[in-house]
Amino acid sequence: MSELLTDGLPKTNDLQRIFGRRFALIGMLHLLPLPGTPHYDPRVGVTGLIDRAKNEAAALLDAGFDGLILENGWDIPFVKPSDLGPETPAVMAVVLAELRREFDVPFGVNVLANAAAVSLAVAQAAGGSFVRANQWANAYVANEGFLEGKAGQVLRYRHNLGADAISVWADVHVKLGAHAITADRSIADQTRDAAWFDADAVIVTGTRLGSEPTQDELVEIREATSLALVLGSGVRSDNLAALAAHTDGAIIGSSIKAGGVWHGPIDTDACRAIAAARDAVEG
Repeated sequence: MSELLTDGLPKTNDLQRIFGRRFALIGMLHLLPLPGTPHYDPRVGVTGLIDRAKNEAAALLDAGFDGLILENGWDIPFVKPSDLGPETPAVMAVVLAELRREFDVPFGVNVLANAAAVSLAVAQAAGGSFVRANQWANAYVANEGFLEGKAGQVLRYRHNLGADAISVWADVHVKLGAHAITADRSIADQTRDAAWFDADAVIVTGTRLGSEPTQDELVEIREATSLALVLGSGVRSDNLAALAAHTDGAIIGSSIKAGGVWHGPIDTDACRAIAAARDAVEG
């Protein structure tokens, strides 16, 4: 194994461990606005949030997806982790628990923006298998302002919770932000930083919602780590085969929706086409 691949602790392929297959499809459940956020609708209520999430989960799993991840994607504008109220993890844990009662698949949690410790608390309370950390090591300037990686604090918190079995998937060069702070470090170096700071898998994205990563960036990240590599945006049925050559799975949000827009309704035909493309890759 190349020396470049040994940064960080040796680990097995986290996606194969969780999902038991060559390339896993994880459907994104963008939860409707949660209580306490500007667009929350009391007429919909938490019951409405749960009903929509259940309907979307059923559609994705019926199409052949392997797991799901909850995200408070409608809580725009997002705030930093320190500004989140207790209502956010409380509601997300209730939604996850309700979904887990009905669907026996691995679930992930991503509490925006970059609230990895909060995501772990939700996952531990309600049975999640992994969490997403949008900035794990180093720092960048996000739409919410300056965001630091909190790997050291979060992993100590995970251990104190007794939640070491819950994986952390860390974005590298995360979308929707400026990376001027780390501009003197290559993407390969930032990937190795995430591995060195004990991430269990790494995520590669494009620059915006629904945009695919460049081939050069994808290859650079793949060559920099032996951790499982997850596609975090831009996966469609027509490009999955090319992207899967370098990766172990995908979190898919925009392209499973009507018109390829993240806030649209689930497009069941698109979901089935993506699952069929993955099945063709696995042979």
